[in-house]
Amino acid sequence: MIYTKDNFTATLPYSLWTAEQVKQAEPQLAHAAGTTLKQLMERAGQSAYACLRTHWPDATRLLVIAGGGNNGGDALVVARLASADGLHVELFMHADPQRFPEEASAAWQALQGVEYRLLHQLDEASDADLIIDGLLGSGLKGAVREEALKLIEQINATTVPVLALDIPSGLHADTGQPLGAAVKAAATVTFIGVKRGLLTGQAPQYCGELFFSDLGLASVLPAWSKTGCERMSYARLMHWLSPRSRVAHKGAFGRVVLSGGDLGTPGAIRLAGEACQRVGAGLIRVLTRPEHLAIVLGGRPELMVQGIPDAEQAPLIDEAMAWASVLVAGPGLGQSEWSHQLYQRVIQSDKPLVLDADGLNLLAQQPISRGNWILTPHPGEAARLLQCTVHDVESDRYQAARQLAERYQAIVVLKGAGTIIASAEGRLVTLNVGNPGMASGGMGDVLSGMIGGLIAQHIPLFDATCLAVCIHGHAADRAALQGERGMLASDLLPEIRALVNPEQRIDDLAD
Repeated sequence: MIYTKDNFTATLPYSLWTAEQVKQAEPQLAHAAGTTLKQLMERAGQSAYACLRTHWPDATRLLVIAGGGNNGGDALVVARLASADGLHVELFMHADPQRFPEEASAAWQALQGVEYRLLHQLDEASDADLIIDGLLGSGLKGAVREEALKLIEQINATTVPVLALDIPSGLHADTGQPLGAAVKAAATVTFIGVKRGLLTGQAPQYCGELFFSDLGLASVLPAWSKTGCERMSYARLMHWLSPRSRVAHKGAFGRVVLSGGDLGTPGAIRLAGEACQRVGAGLIRVLTRPEHLAIVLGGRPELMVQGIPDAEQAPLIDEAMAWASVLVAGPGLGQSEWSHQLYQRVIQSDKPLVLDADGLNLLAQQPISRGNWILTPHPGEAARLLQCTVHDVESDRYQAARQLAERYQAIVVLKGAGTIIASAEGRLVTLNVGNPGMASGGMGDVLSGMIGGLIAQHIPLFDATCLAVCIHGHAADRAALQGERGMLASDLLPEIRALVNPEQRIDDLAD
C-alpha cells in the first residue's frame, strides 16, 4: 500500500450528512459497491494513516486511543499499519475487545500479528509524536461519560498533536457542539459523508484541518447526495458573475436603497453602501440622518445620499422605495423614534428586502412574516427573533436557522463560524469560509450591502445570498494574509471587487 493523498482529500464534497444518515446508508453503500463493512473499516484506517504520513512524515512514536465502537476499530487499523511500517505504537483501549462489534473485533485480531505496547492507564504512555483519537465516534448523542471525559481532558492537556478519526471525540456530529468536552485535534479525517456539525458551531476549534475520504464509495455516493443539507462554494456560484456586455449601462444592474445610520452611526450605512457598489450594483441611494450627509459623501462620493430629518416625511421615503429595485435596511439604524418610523415605511414595500442589525431588533419587537426578504442575524439577534437564549441558538444552529426561516417566511443567514443559510422552503446550506479576524464592527454591514447589490443584478435571492456570504468570507481570508488581528471591515472592499470579477482569474480559492 502506498500512502498518498489519493487516500484522502482536503476538498470536501457538497452533501453534508447527519450521523444517523451515515449509519443508515453505510451498509447499503457497501453492498452497492460490492464491498463489506470490514473492508470499509480497513480503508478508513488506510486513509487516516495516509493523512498521518503526509502531514507528520517524521513521526515515529504513536499513541493510539481506541474506544469500543467502530471508531475504535478504525484506530486499531491505524495502529497495525503504523507498527508494520516500523513506528513505535502504544495502544490504550477504552473498551473490552470481547465486546467489540464484528468489524472492530476483526481489526483487533489482525493487530495481534504486529508489535505494540498495550497500556493499562493513559498516563503510562511515553513521549509520543502524535495521538490517534479513536475514542468516541459520530454516534455520540448524550453527554460524555465521566471516564471518557477524564481521558479527553488528559489528551487536551498534552502538547502532542492529535489526528481525530471521523470526528473529534466528544463533538456532536450534527451540531458541532462539544457534549461536555471534546478532543482538540490538529486534523480530522472524516469518512463516507462529511458530518454537517464539522463545519459550524464550535467545531472549527476542535477539528483542526478537515480532510475527507469516501472509502472507495465514490461511484455509489451520488445516489445518496440529497441529504437535506449542502455545502456551498464560490466555485459553484461564480457562473452568476459572467463578464458584462460591452455595451452595458448602470441601469442594467439595479437600483438599491439603503436605510440606516442613526445619529452616531454613519459608518455602518456607508460601509453597506460601498459594499453594494463593490459587488457591482448600478445605482445606490442612502437614506440617513441629514447630519451624516457630509460624512457619508466624504467617504464615498459615488453614493447618492438623501437626508431624512424625520421619518414622518413619508413622500420622500416612499419615492425612494418606488425608485428602488432592492432595499437594504438596518445598518446603523438604531432604535430611536426616527428609526422606528423609517423601518415601518421600509417594511411596507413589496420590493426584495435585506434586513440586518437594528432592523432585526425592531422586527423582534413586532414579528411579522413578509416573504421576499433576507434576514441576516448573528446569534444574539437570532435569539431575540426566536425569543430564546443565545445558548439555545448555538446548541443547534441548523435548527435555529430553519425555525427562523419558517417563522418569518424568509431566507435566513445565521452568521458565525460556519454560517448557515436556510430558506422557508427547507433548503439548508453551510459555508466554511472566513476567519476570526471578522470579529470586528462593520462586517455585517458589508455583508448586507453585498447581498442587496447582488440581488439588484438579477441573481435569484437564495443564490445571491449564498454568493455574497462566499465572497465575504473569501475576501476576509485574503485580507487576513496580512494578519487576522486588526482586520477592518473596510479591508474587505478591494478584495470583494477582485472576487466579483472571476474573469481576472482568481486562482487561490480552494473549493
